[in-house]
Amino acid sequence: MLQLIKPLIPAKEKLFPKLEEVLYSGYIAQGNVVDEFEEKFQRFIGSGHSLSLNSGTAALHIALILAGVEDGDEVISTSLTAEPTNVAIKMVGAKIRWADVDNNTGNICPKSIEKNLNKRTKAIIVVDYAGIPVDVKSIQLISEKYNIPVIQDAAHALGAKYKGKRTGNHFPFTVFSFQAIKHMTTIDGGMLQIQDKDLYEKAKLIRWFGLDKSKTRADNNIQIQGFKYHMNNINATIGLLQLEDVEAVLATYIANGKYLDEQLKDVEDIELIQYYPDTESSYWFYTLKVKRRAAFIEKLMSNDIMAADVHKRNDLHDYLNDHPCVLPNLDKFYSEFVHLPCGYWVTEEDLKKIVTVIKTGW
Repeated sequence: MLQLIKPLIPAKEKLFPKLEEVLYSGYIAQGNVVDEFEEKFQRFIGSGHSLSLNSGTAALHIALILAGVEDGDEVISTSLTAEPTNVAIKMVGAKIRWADVDNNTGNICPKSIEKNLNKRTKAIIVVDYAGIPVDVKSIQLISEKYNIPVIQDAAHALGAKYKGKRTGNHFPFTVFSFQAIKHMTTIDGGMLQIQDKDLYEKAKLIRWFGLDKSKTRADNNIQIQGFKYHMNNINATIGLLQLEDVEAVLATYIANGKYLDEQLKDVEDIELIQYYPDTESSYWFYTLKVKRRAAFIEKLMSNDIMAADVHKRNDLHDYLNDHPCVLPNLDKFYSEFVHLPCGYWVTEEDLKKIVTVIKTGW
């Protein structure tokens, strides 16, 4: 069966010596290896300050705190995402208000964001779903017009671009996930890209119990609520090895995705994603819309090709559905979208098979 997702682990000949070195170094917690990982990731992104964490969810939580979201506030978000995007909003005591999606992409719709703004709105979360970049320009204009910060959940979108710049350059806060099945993994972990230096310094305190790690415990004076959200040297070691090959790995995802874009563009009963101008997807999944989705998935699965719609829309979770509403674009998109594999493990032969099976009908 051609897998929809598959973890990428460095070759044991490279990985094991590095792991042995750090495991027996006498220091396995957050240390110099974590610092090196953050520095190299920051250079990869190209701007801002990189704060490593033990999960993407921790990054979302800290981003919401830095954005000033508090108990009783509202955050505009999308229902089409993995649940942590919106669970994090509840972690700061805020309420979720849904914006509809753009039926062409499945990403949050700027017009719906603006329609749902109110005096309680303190932040906007946008998600590059399946690696498809959001409408950056329109969302930036809304943020500037109403002075409301944007948190970009780019857990699916490492390496995606807008106007030639990688995701992580376009909003005050960008969240990356290094959970097992993402483009690169540290087994588990995350990164928060913060553009403002002062907020970055504050985030370092929040990451570690409110303590300043540059000082001794005796010299510290906790003045802010903190958490145990740090990354350790072992996870960072894996991250450093992943960064060595990340450009080539991302190029494989993108080349495979573009191949499917080209080969499936004229197939009857298929509608391809209409990417926004000046954007490039990272193709974490290959996403498209199909008629008779159940039959489509069954046809692919019977030919040993995994296909799925993956994420449950978050407004179907009672705990997350603070403001129930009708989302007509999401209703339509959710009934038609499906994901196909296009990652580093998908060969040229696999791609040709996917196209051939689809073109025979379902």
